[in-house]
Amino acid sequence: MEGSPIPVLTVPTAPYEDQRPTGGGGLRRPTGLFEGQRNYLPNFIQSVLSSIDLRDRQGCTMVVGSDGRYFSRTAIEIVVQMAAANGIGRLIIGQNGILSTPAVSCIIRKIKAAGGIILTASHCPGGPGGEFGVKFNVANGGPAPDVVSDKIYQISKTIEEYAICPDLRIDLSRLGRQEFDLENKFKPFRVEIVDPVDIYLNLLRTIFDFHAIKSLLTGPSQLKIRVDAMHGVMGPYVRKVLCDELGAPANSAINCVPLEDFGGQHPDPNLTYATTLLEAMKGGEYGFGAAFDADGDRYMILGQNGFFVSPSDSLAIIAANLPCIPYFRQMGVRGFGRSMPTSMALDRVAKSMKVPVYETPAGWRFFSNLMDSGRCNLCGEESFGTGSDHLREKDGLWAVLVWLSIIAARKQSVEEIVRDHWAKFGRHYYCRFDYEGLDPKTTYYIMRDLEALVTDKSFIGQQFAVGSHVYSVAKTDSFEYVDPVDGTVTKKQAVLSPLIAIALKISQIHERTGRRGPTVIT
Repeated sequence: MEGSPIPVLTVPTAPYEDQRPTGGGGLRRPTGLFEGQRNYLPNFIQSVLSSIDLRDRQGCTMVVGSDGRYFSRTAIEIVVQMAAANGIGRLIIGQNGILSTPAVSCIIRKIKAAGGIILTASHCPGGPGGEFGVKFNVANGGPAPDVVSDKIYQISKTIEEYAICPDLRIDLSRLGRQEFDLENKFKPFRVEIVDPVDIYLNLLRTIFDFHAIKSLLTGPSQLKIRVDAMHGVMGPYVRKVLCDELGAPANSAINCVPLEDFGGQHPDPNLTYATTLLEAMKGGEYGFGAAFDADGDRYMILGQNGFFVSPSDSLAIIAANLPCIPYFRQMGVRGFGRSMPTSMALDRVAKSMKVPVYETPAGWRFFSNLMDSGRCNLCGEESFGTGSDHLREKDGLWAVLVWLSIIAARKQSVEEIVRDHWAKFGRHYYCRFDYEGLDPKTTYYIMRDLEALVTDKSFIGQQFAVGSHVYSVAKTDSFEYVDPVDGTVTKKQAVLSPLIAIALKISQIHERTGRRGPTVIT
């Protein structure tokens, strides 16, 4: 901290109408919009910071991280400059700007920060022609609830100026504390660059039996694993946790260098995009495979010969085997949560364990409320996201360690564990179609027609034949959610109908749009 104080400037600006967070306090747009539109990023960052009450903001601590995608370093610099100008007292930032979404949640909770800003577009492609995003997590470590997202949006629509310290520069590569003296500030502004893995790893050590997992990966009957970080944020975590800490050979981990464009690939852990891992697993050399998305909160599990575990099955199998995890043996099981599109496999397990299941709209923010109130401590979504109340985010590496713990305890292969589960609880199916880049008008008509179909009372009882099987429609619904904690009502979240009826409607949608995106069917 040398020289004269750094000036704090107020910059005039004009609002953008399209900065409504899409849920959980996140704004995701084409990178070119953030990079090219004047003040587009500063406007949203100011809106986020202004959503924090002034008395809570002054002198507080916040956490900042990114998945390493293109434009992240520039964006982090802007976030730091604006945080300083807006009275934030301290920022905790991962070295080189890298912090997984679960790690950000972990650090927020560990140090009791006021919140965190995560620069990620999740599983979307990176690079100049890709996507960029800004996500705001609140003090419990979870995504911003709707009331906060609404406040951010309202501020963004009327913003006239933002505060910034444009001369403030930090060194993201140097671990340790950096302090800056600002004009008209009584206390210096502090930035602490931390190892992106250490605090999160310490939490994992309190949850799992690392000795048992290490014995599985290094013992005489060593399980050979293959883990794909997809050139996202998880590379350093996979190396440090699975290889250095738990003894997996270094060549078990692939694509572990975070790249701005994710190696030109789509960092989405599913059968469509994680093809490198899938082909390696099909060879039969490896008994366990996993992949992570760009920011580390989603995962995919594969068994030997490419045996695929659907995310809904994975959630249910984890629930049925929680006694394998020391954390749950100590804390007990209070209840489960799943998003509405997730199959009811979890419900069968919950019934056998005599614990409640909470069905929510898509979005981890709904689970955060349930976990904060002590109603449940395991949650999951059909979009490859699973987590527990150790954080307030879904956690890909946590889920992988759960699976390794189950394998170590049961001494069975992935496929054997899944088939045993099906034999005990039955097998559940669901179907997912992803439509990418649809025109908003087309999207509106798709959902309008689909809702009209499933809410028509005459639809109940209709029969559909597929081969020699005949299926009857028993129930349809336009899903709405009443939060059992605070009574908040969330409407028009999804349309619910039997799979066969939805599949028939989907075929009509294909004909109307003339296009279809990647498809995942399980």
